[in-house]
Amino acid sequence: MKLTARGAVALAFAATIAGYVLTSWLGLGFLIGLFFVAGSLLGAVLVNRRELLSLVVTPPLVFFCATFVVELLRAFSSASIVGSLALGLYTSLSAGAPWLFAGSAVVLAVAWRRGLRDNVRDLREELRAGAEVPRPRREQTFAPEPEGYFEPRVYGTARREE
Repeated sequence: MKLTARGAVALAFAATIAGYVLTSWLGLGFLIGLFFVAGSLLGAVLVNRRELLSLVVTPPLVFFCATFVVELLRAFSSASIVGSLALGLYTSLSAGAPWLFAGSAVVLAVAWRRGLRDNVRDLREELRAGAEVPRPRREQTFAPEPEGYFEPRVYGTARREE
């Protein structure tokens, strides 16, 4: 079974949200990080090889988005939504920083082993090929038609009057 990069990102996001839910039920704060690392690892293992480059850059965004959603839902029950959201984001992101680095490192290591180097090489070749496209010369500028010029176009065949 292979996933697209979007599927792998969704898997890591769902795993992180599941970690937050289990942490709120069981009170074990490390479950968030474990679920994030596990979801990221599983996504890196199951993603198509050609989409490894897209997946490698997403773990910080996934962790932030999951944390933002959870903290936003928590903030709705407080008197000051903005203050509660800011404090909750600061606290959760600070506590999750080691897990975020671990998840990013695991994804990078697995992707490197699965062929990330080839994806980077292909991207460089595509960028080089795109840079070598000759640009049109200045003397070949477009001359617009005179103002008010209109030529009606007729499509199909003319009607016969009978």
